[in-house]
Amino acid sequence: MSINQETDLSRHHEPRDFSDRVARAFTSMMRLFADTFFARRYGHRAVVLETVAGVPGMVGATLQHLRSLRRMEDDHGWIRTLMDEAENERMHLLTFIEIASPNWLERLLIILAQGFFYTLYFLIYVVSPRTAHRIVGYFEEEAVISYTDYLEEVETGAIENIPAPDRAIQYWDLPEDARLSDVIRAVREDEAGHRDVNHGFADLLNKKT
Repeated sequence: MSINQETDLSRHHEPRDFSDRVARAFTSMMRLFADTFFARRYGHRAVVLETVAGVPGMVGATLQHLRSLRRMEDDHGWIRTLMDEAENERMHLLTFIEIASPNWLERLLIILAQGFFYTLYFLIYVVSPRTAHRIVGYFEEEAVISYTDYLEEVETGAIENIPAPDRAIQYWDLPEDARLSDVIRAVREDEAGHRDVNHGFADLLNKKT
């Protein structure tokens, strides 16, 4: 995978209607939880949050697949895009597990958070796919901010800039001497891409209503 250095990391979607405001409020609530529980423990934060981040793509792909079968019509590439997103987030998780191994409490939190979020996001997507995609768009905006803060901690020396895991070097085609900072930049670019895709999907669904 290549890293697109021209991605606008500051891009933000201003809420325009009730659906957008619900999505933004839900995201703010989740951000508050993450900030309270993890503070500046960015590696452990990434491990737990990436287990949740891998859920929306798979839920969306499943429901879009069923919709395509039910209506007997083309999905226009949505299913593959969402499955790729879910797989990408899974690779983020597997990478950060090698950087910050979760303790028993965090492993328990992962089980509870994933079960809760999967069920809730599934229901949201059934009721309003547009709101569901907008939520992910806002989630990814917050992810870009979090990884930017993480990168700053590494670059200032507050967090050791350890060698990148072999998995990350292979997945993102990084140099053999890549460091943690390079991994964070690659992941941040991925999240910015997911942000734009999901806001785009929400915009398309808004035009259909």
